[in-house]
Amino acid sequence: MKRLTPAWLAVSLACCFSASTLAADALQTKAFSNMPADFIKGADISTLLDAEKHGAKFFNHNNQQQDPIAILKADGVNYVRLRLWVDPKDAQGQRYGGGDNDLAATLALAKRAKAQGMKLLLDFHYSDFWTDPGKQFKPKAWEKMDYPQLKTTIHDYTRDTIARFKQEGVLPDMVQIGNEINGGMLWPEGKSWGQGGGEFDRLAGLLNAAIDGLKENLTAGEQVKIMLHLAEGTKNDTFRWWFDEISKRNVPYDIIGLSMYTYWNGPISALKANMDDISKRYNKDVIVVEAAYAYTLENCDNAENSFQAKEEKDGGYPATIQGQYNYIHDLMQAVADVPGHRGKGIFYWEPTWIAVPGNTWATPAGMKYIHDEWKEGNARENQALFDCQGKALPSMKVFN
Repeated sequence: MKRLTPAWLAVSLACCFSASTLAADALQTKAFSNMPADFIKGADISTLLDAEKHGAKFFNHNNQQQDPIAILKADGVNYVRLRLWVDPKDAQGQRYGGGDNDLAATLALAKRAKAQGMKLLLDFHYSDFWTDPGKQFKPKAWEKMDYPQLKTTIHDYTRDTIARFKQEGVLPDMVQIGNEINGGMLWPEGKSWGQGGGEFDRLAGLLNAAIDGLKENLTAGEQVKIMLHLAEGTKNDTFRWWFDEISKRNVPYDIIGLSMYTYWNGPISALKANMDDISKRYNKDVIVVEAAYAYTLENCDNAENSFQAKEEKDGGYPATIQGQYNYIHDLMQAVADVPGHRGKGIFYWEPTWIAVPGNTWATPAGMKYIHDEWKEGNARENQALFDCQGKALPSMKVFN
């Protein structure tokens, strides 16, 4: 998309704002059936602190400025997910962006969420920046370590991090050991394929080491649920392959986490079929730990959005506030309908990531670390639950 001049940016902001205003009275809500009282209605707010540092302000449905975490809570959100990177800056101290989610930033957000009475899911990436099925770079300080050293380091890092959260009074209620680890973690030693054999033995060793570190600082009365998280939540063959191998190696965990974007992964019905199968096959709870949908096709900054007309066509819902509401509703209902009460909830990714100058998915230093080059900015602001001016969208009411 063309770089927006200030005048065009103002038009874009006005368009986004008016769209939410017009839709407020017209939103058609739908009831849920068989929705458990303890169903997780979660939100990943990892970029929030950095957005606020760059001037983001948030407003509730009455146009009153308010802490966005309080706004989310008022509409029913009861759980927060926060990612954690080891050292998201280069040797010269240049930050990587994407929320700059180091220990200090993540602790600060955790305290705010806990102060609102919310529970906390901590998402360990075990990297200095973004991880997903296509990249799992080791932290810079771990790059020269061999496999035995990595096992010791991931154990100690997890142990010490949990100890710090506990010391600060924000012990997580749930922890992800890695983020979208279809391809493993801490490449190449922990890669799940293409390494000449023994891949899952090494990956299981790293997972077990991290889990042992997590448990080391817990007393008998302290319970932290353990999640293993894969992307592409509709791909049953991938989940069976991966969790069959992990099960053979007796890696202890409680929850299977899935990412689900209908515009990339297919319909919710395919997700539901996969959740039904894997929850029974492995006797585990399931949570959709990443999900999002657009409320508009308008762009509020210089970065081309990842959700455009093609994604609207493939996603199955219109890119409107009503479409966003319907997507979240249908997703929540599908999870709640998993047999045996195994479907425990969803996390929306990320409701507070609105476009603010300077709050970029990656800085040049961050792009260099992950070997990627693209425009700075926010490619996801049209999938937030606040409009371009920070006003809460009516679609947020789906959680209440």
